[in-house]
Amino acid sequence: MRTCIATRQVLPEKVLLRCVASHRPDGTVVILPDPRRRSPGRGAWISPTVDAWETAVSRRAFSRALRVPADADPGPVRDYIGHIGRDHPRQAERTEH
Repeated sequence: MRTCIATRQVLPEKVLLRCVASHRPDGTVVILPDPRRRSPGRGAWISPTVDAWETAVSRRAFSRALRVPADADPGPVRDYIGHIGRDHPRQAERTEH
């Protein structure tokens, strides 16, 4: 069981998306989706919905959970959520049980 950083709901890992921080060569920080849950480092868990992503961004939940600067780019997570929602609509809806 994990807690979604946006909704604060405690849910099974299989319905949440793990995200990790990565440092780019130019020194900026980017938040990346980790659907296989194998990337090293601290992880943050989020419901894979656009609404949850927007809530997490507005509350700066990614930077707080991952202990990275507030200007870290969460865009790749949004892109991934949009991709799974478009290609696998059932997976994007799993958090609404």
